Amino acid sequence: LLGVNVRIGCPEGFQPNPAMVARARELAGDRCAIGIVSDPLAAVRGAHAVYTDVWASMGQEEEQSRREEAFRGWCLDETLLSEADSRAIVLHCLPAHRGEEISAGVIEGTASRVFDQAENRLHAQQALLATLLGSTEPKQP
Repeated sequence: LLGVNVRIGCPEGFQPNPAMVARARELAGDRCAIGIVSDPLAAVRGAHAVYTDVWASMGQEEEQSRREEAFRGWCLDETLLSEADSRAIVLHCLPAHRGEEISAGVIEGTASRVFDQAENRLHAQQALLATLLGSTEPKQP
């Protein structure tokens, strides 16, 4: 909807739901491109923003070893990040497993916006809770 090109990188067998991708492409129309690649270098090459996440989320612990094998080579480290645009930023929704999906050097590096992202998410979640729970301000007579 915003006209931002999106490239999703993932190993074979871990692609997003095809129906969701089709819907996203339908919504995007001709304003942007949505691509899916299975090579980590192709995923980051020239990117302006690189977003990574844990390989196994809560509830997927039994898949951890299978995912570690499948995602080998997908750690966002300094070498991989060097393929992105020189002004690229790095995002991660936290918590991160340093040395697994992202290196300590990248998460602490100058391209990282991970901690700003976490702070902004905190404020957004607080606003959402305030809206859902109603205002705590006393009502004016």
